[in-house]
Amino acid sequence: MAEVKKIKAAKKPKLADPKEASIDLTSQELIAHAQKLGVETIFDRAMNLKPCAIGIQGICCKNCAMGPCRLPLPKGGIEGEDTRKGMCGATPNTIAARNFVRMIAAGSAAHSDHGRGVAEVFLSAAKKETDAYKIKDVDKLLDIAPWLGVETTVEVDGEELDRDIDEIAVEVGENALKEWGKNEGELLYAKRAPAPLYAKWKKNGVIPRNIDREIVEIMHRTHIGVDQDYKNLIKQGTRAALCDGWGGSMLATDLQDVLFGTPYPLQSEANLGVMKEDHVNLIVHGHEPVLSEIIVAVAQSQEMIDYAKTKGAKGIQLSGICCTANELLQRHGIPTAGNFLQQELAIITGACDAMVVDIQCIMQNLANVAKCFHTKLITTHPLGKMEQENVIHIEFNEHYALEDAKRIVKMAIDNFENRKSEVMIPQHKTTQIAGFGVESIKYHLGGTFRGDYYTLNDNIINGRIRGLAGIVGCNNARSKHNDQHVTIAKELIKNDVLVLTTGCSAIACAEAGLMTPESAQVYAGQGLAEVCETVGIPPVLHLGSCVDNSRILLAATEVVKAGGLGDDISDLPAAGSAPEWMSEKAISIGHYFVTSGVYTVFDLPFPTSGAPVFHNYITKELEEIYGGMWAFASDPIEHAHKMIAHIDKKRKALGIDKARERVLMDFDDRRAL
Repeated sequence: MAEVKKIKAAKKPKLADPKEASIDLTSQELIAHAQKLGVETIFDRAMNLKPCAIGIQGICCKNCAMGPCRLPLPKGGIEGEDTRKGMCGATPNTIAARNFVRMIAAGSAAHSDHGRGVAEVFLSAAKKETDAYKIKDVDKLLDIAPWLGVETTVEVDGEELDRDIDEIAVEVGENALKEWGKNEGELLYAKRAPAPLYAKWKKNGVIPRNIDREIVEIMHRTHIGVDQDYKNLIKQGTRAALCDGWGGSMLATDLQDVLFGTPYPLQSEANLGVMKEDHVNLIVHGHEPVLSEIIVAVAQSQEMIDYAKTKGAKGIQLSGICCTANELLQRHGIPTAGNFLQQELAIITGACDAMVVDIQCIMQNLANVAKCFHTKLITTHPLGKMEQENVIHIEFNEHYALEDAKRIVKMAIDNFENRKSEVMIPQHKTTQIAGFGVESIKYHLGGTFRGDYYTLNDNIINGRIRGLAGIVGCNNARSKHNDQHVTIAKELIKNDVLVLTTGCSAIACAEAGLMTPESAQVYAGQGLAEVCETVGIPPVLHLGSCVDNSRILLAATEVVKAGGLGDDISDLPAAGSAPEWMSEKAISIGHYFVTSGVYTVFDLPFPTSGAPVFHNYITKELEEIYGGMWAFASDPIEHAHKMIAHIDKKRKALGIDKARERVLMDFDDRRAL
């Protein structure tokens, strides 16, 4: 008789403790509400799906069919020679480096393909092939044109005249698109870096040739049997990362500013409490603002507001999640509903009539959550579809952007009457001031005619501001939602460090109430609070979406140009942070900051820790080459104080670590100065 195998009863899935899952009260209430309704979220999945202990250290290779080859660290660590090998003989250093640079390639591809899409729409607008988009910021167009090799004046009969704006726009669009695939030359925007940094890149042979080539070359090098030297692999990873930070991302930011308007500070609100029970709630989610820009105009039109009223709604409440949210926030003041880990919760309110998604950071489980409610889930990008039948696909085309947007908004309005569940919108939201950038910071420091970064430098030199910190990146369900972002930001500003933030980190800080000028009096040290009060800025500045990390690079470059704080980004009392990172984009971002000269702290575990030699190379030896290095900390207070220690180290090197004697200067002294 065949043996009868007993099937064990499936264990009841564990549920997340809402208070342990997030520091945000809104999220806590909705996690508990979802559990009451029997709707699974990422917070519950994190309790039941544990990460691979070997893969998380970067020492599992599955690049061929002889594997996967798993090379766990011996208990007690490596003593003597490391003899671990994969089937082909690949060492842990080779495997970890290959995995690491593949993450850089994927992250750089995501941001750079976003930039390519924007460049294509920009060129279409410049050629007047679409009525939906027009050049909104001519000054920004004229600023970036020379960096792309486009002349803004022309000589006629010995007289220098301004060129036609339409001609300049077309040439800018054409030259921008060439950056993805030109056959010779180097990345044009590399010259925007401080001269000593550009010289380092040149000396080490890492200036990108074109964006696509560097990404493709990583995929070739990491194929079985090609590049087997971790130093050579990370060199190529550096090229690809730089073509993200100083290429695709920077181009995306610049071209979006020209098309949609350069952000300037404005007031809005943050968190899921911005949703309204008596309004049609339309949420945009993702990273590309090209379609969402048109949705804003359509949703705010009197025609659509009147149509919503015929369905029993009082109006249309548009809000956003992730970086599409940040794009619309910084230009239009559209409120931010939440960040990455809050996307499912927006539907669980029962009030989301439609969620429109484009690309990146969109959970496939949104479709499963939407099935439990009335929400229409609409994908819009050819690169981002879902297999579930209940998902609607309306593919974006810039030539029909207005028609697509009207169809989407009308679909949300028509769905208002179909709400079938109890609406539960937590009543928590905060005020935020967003829309800061290179241009607006300069304006805040000196006004229309005297705007200059010298004022910022002067306050760093005199010690009111200890230094600068960039906090960027995602949420990660393996750590408490928003906790590290907020704790680190509070610790930094308490110690007089001015914080610049983007992406989901910016949303976390907004939800914690750190983005109003008044918050400086509550959370900031005396020196920083004094500056914030004088200038009228928050102690944490919202610089936009994750592609807008390029704004941080250019702001740092402006600080170098203003003088008094060294000749390179690596000389500045500044540090970077990505505390709740989870995506491949974060690795690319981290590496282009490191190789631009920034001390950059990430949370652990990190996908190089299983290869001690390679890990040591990126945490120590890279600093000797580029002036920046990777660092790690799991505790958020330790994380912040590693950044502060680095800032103090740079202040000492600059000779500004001690208070200066106050001297009464006469006219001759001032003239000499």
